[in-house]
Amino acid sequence: MLVISIISTKGGVGKTTTAANLGGFAADAGLRVLLIDLDVQPTLSSYYPLAHQAPAGIYELLAFNERDPDKLLSHTHIDRLDVVLSNDDKGQLNTLLLHAPDGRLRLRHLLPAFQSSYDLVLLDTQGARSALLEMAVLASNLALSPVTPEILAARELRRGTLQLIEDIAPFRHLGIEPPPLHLLINRVPPVSANARLIQQALRQIFADRSDVRVLNTAIPAIEAYPRAATQGLPVHRVEGRRPSGRSAPAALESIRMLASELFPQWRDLFDQVGVKAAKETAHVQRT
Repeated sequence: MLVISIISTKGGVGKTTTAANLGGFAADAGLRVLLIDLDVQPTLSSYYPLAHQAPAGIYELLAFNERDPDKLLSHTHIDRLDVVLSNDDKGQLNTLLLHAPDGRLRLRHLLPAFQSSYDLVLLDTQGARSALLEMAVLASNLALSPVTPEILAARELRRGTLQLIEDIAPFRHLGIEPPPLHLLINRVPPVSANARLIQQALRQIFADRSDVRVLNTAIPAIEAYPRAATQGLPVHRVEGRRPSGRSAPAALESIRMLASELFPQWRDLFDQVGVKAAKETAHVQRT
C-alpha cells in the first residue's frame, strides 16, 4: 500500500482537485484507492457522490483511534474508490494532535489497518502549516506538492512547504525518514512562457537535492476540470480526447502521464484506461 500526501502551505494551488482526479483515475485503472480528507473545509468529501456514507470520519479515526471499516469508510459511486470523510467542522483535531504524545505519528500508526484493503491512499491536506499537515507528511511514502506557475507561489513553496519538510527531519532519530517531495506544476495557462521559466528555475534550484524532484508532467488550466467537479466525475471521464485547435493535451492524457510518472509500476494498468472509463461513465449517467 502506497501512501501519498498532497501538500502545500499555500491554499488554492489545486490539492483537492489533484487528489480527487488522481484517485478517480487510479480506481478506473483497477487499483483499490482510499481518499482521506484531512482538510477542515471538506471539499474532497463532497467531490464525488456517495453510494454509501459511513457514520464516522476523520475525527473518529484520529481522536478515538477508530479502525472499524464499517464505521469509517464511505463508498463513492466510482468502483474501488472509497473516502474517509472530513467531519472535524470545529477544527478540534489540530489542537488534540498538538498536545498528544503521538500526535504527529498517529496517522502513521493507524494506516496499517487498511493495508490489506487498498493499493493506494491519497491524503488531502489543508493549505496551512499545522500538526495535521505534519502528521500527513510523516505518514506518507511520498509528498506531492502542486505549484501554480507564479513567482509568488514558487517563493511560498520554498518558505512554507520546504521548510516543513526540513522541520520534520529530526524524526529520523526515530527511524522515520521524511518522504521525498515531488513538485507538480499545476494550472498552466495554454500559452505561458512564465510557467516554463518557473519550471526551469525550480529544476535549477533543486538540482543538487535528491529529496526534491520537479515532475516532467504539468497539468494545464483547462475547462474540463471545473466541469468534471460539477458533474462529480474524474476529469479523464469528461475529456478523453483533445479538442481540435487546442495545444494542451486531453485531461485523460495529462492525468495518465502524472499517474505513470508517480507510479511507474502500474503504467500498464494506466495505459488501459479510456474505453473502460467511458463505458462506466455511460452506466453512471443512465442510473
